[in-house]
Amino acid sequence: MKDVASTLVGQVVDLHHRRVYPGRVEWRRGRITRIVPDPAGRRGPLLLPGFVDAHIHIESSLLPPSEFARLAVVHGTVATVSDPHEIANVLGTRGVDYMVRDGRRTPLKFNFGAPSCVPATPFETAGATLSAKDVARLLKRPEIRYLSEVMNFPGALSRDPSLMAMIDAAKAAGKQVDGHAPGLRGGQAAQYAAAGITTDHECFTLEEATDKLAVGMKILIREGSAARNFDALAPLLISHPDRVMFCCDDLHPDLLIEGHLDRHIRRALRFGADRFDVLRCASVNPVEHYGLDVGLLREGDPADFVVVDAWRTFRVLRTYLRGELVASNGRSRLPRLTSTTPNQFRATPRKAEEFAVQVPEKSARTLNVIEALNGQLITRHVKDVLMIRESLLVTDPSRDLLKIAVVNRYARKAPVSVGFIRGIGLKRGAIASSVAHDSHNIVVVGVDDTSIATAVNEIVAHRGGLAGVDGRRRLVLPLPIAGLMSDLDGRTVARRYTRLDRMAKQLGSPLDAPFMTLSFMALLVIPDLKMSDLGLFSASRWGWSPVAE
Repeated sequence: MKDVASTLVGQVVDLHHRRVYPGRVEWRRGRITRIVPDPAGRRGPLLLPGFVDAHIHIESSLLPPSEFARLAVVHGTVATVSDPHEIANVLGTRGVDYMVRDGRRTPLKFNFGAPSCVPATPFETAGATLSAKDVARLLKRPEIRYLSEVMNFPGALSRDPSLMAMIDAAKAAGKQVDGHAPGLRGGQAAQYAAAGITTDHECFTLEEATDKLAVGMKILIREGSAARNFDALAPLLISHPDRVMFCCDDLHPDLLIEGHLDRHIRRALRFGADRFDVLRCASVNPVEHYGLDVGLLREGDPADFVVVDAWRTFRVLRTYLRGELVASNGRSRLPRLTSTTPNQFRATPRKAEEFAVQVPEKSARTLNVIEALNGQLITRHVKDVLMIRESLLVTDPSRDLLKIAVVNRYARKAPVSVGFIRGIGLKRGAIASSVAHDSHNIVVVGVDDTSIATAVNEIVAHRGGLAGVDGRRRLVLPLPIAGLMSDLDGRTVARRYTRLDRMAKQLGSPLDAPFMTLSFMALLVIPDLKMSDLGLFSASRWGWSPVAE
């Protein structure tokens, strides 16, 4: 770090005293030494604390931390609160270690948590298990900052001993416990919070968020690639600004290139929320809640701050981390680093006939169908009539009734799990992904068994990735890092992802983010119907559901 004094003049945004004044910021060896009034800054840009994503899975950007950082700093991001849950489900603590090591190679301040639910449920096959003792050991490490989202909300409500041991370990280490309890309200929300859980990013209605606020929880307003709750929760920026933070949760690379929390801030300002409250939600609130070593533009703080052109346009001009300029005028100044590619992938190719579904017993009359919803992680459980051809249950693209299948990636051969879905909207072909929350088996949706098998086999051939199939046309984005992330540069990944996204929409999908939505169709802890490698699962009943009954 250079032992040279640096100075910047502009309109200082003081979030602690809620004022803006022309001033000069001085720093040396990565720390702010003085902030003083300076009339020369009257017509200058805004100088304000950098932004902190309060909950994000770096893996969902399809990039390792060092490459994620290169894109994020352009938008004023200086830190993240990151749950390495995805790679932990594939590689266990080895995956957590990988994320921490890779993140250390960049100045962006990654704050990783100890995953609390690996595997997320006993109703799927994961690549690893983290016991309460494993989690307690992680929480003792200084670089592990919190207990990651407690998705096992039934376990929290019943005070499951293993889960409570994890929560107790976090409390003993003086670290926060993150929540994940979609739809939980009233007395159950109170019981969940009483277990020691302090936040939730899964609220999809204002009423749900209000219930959780009433029992002491803090709410993260999420706007990512698949789940978009900003509009529903924006009133909290006016009613409870001190209890709100911003997050993306999951953000694919095409959107990350366009923006990050700067997008949240622009929307919040247009909504009419107080500018100081908005900026505190993007910086002060997460820094104080998690106790992060992130500067907030005060004397003595780390020199982590951004330069923004004006309130109306709110375009990030420059980003500084520890006093070093890491992005300017829309370009990252961080170097491109190569990443290693740890993985666990044993699946072998599949045949089309393995995805055939036999007609069930004669008494069956109704098909249980997953309904995917645009912009939501939740699904609906809908009923439909059985579509039968030659003693097999078949798809009907004219009514948007498609097959969904999950293939175990951790075994050379295991039975294929097949069900039915609507909302993905394909008229032909198939799309598949090894990014399939939370165990990251192969999830595929398609119109016909041949296309489904072809898409799955493209994933198998590359030991992880995203794939689209349309007859003889095939597109693949390989993800050699745990089947979750690419080792290519971020802009190349974004371009290739965009081509796949375009292909899915050409195949008929009406979704904003077809592959992101697909990746959540195996997330059993989000209501209601989802698909695992072991069968069709109902989160509301916390048990299996037959494909037909």
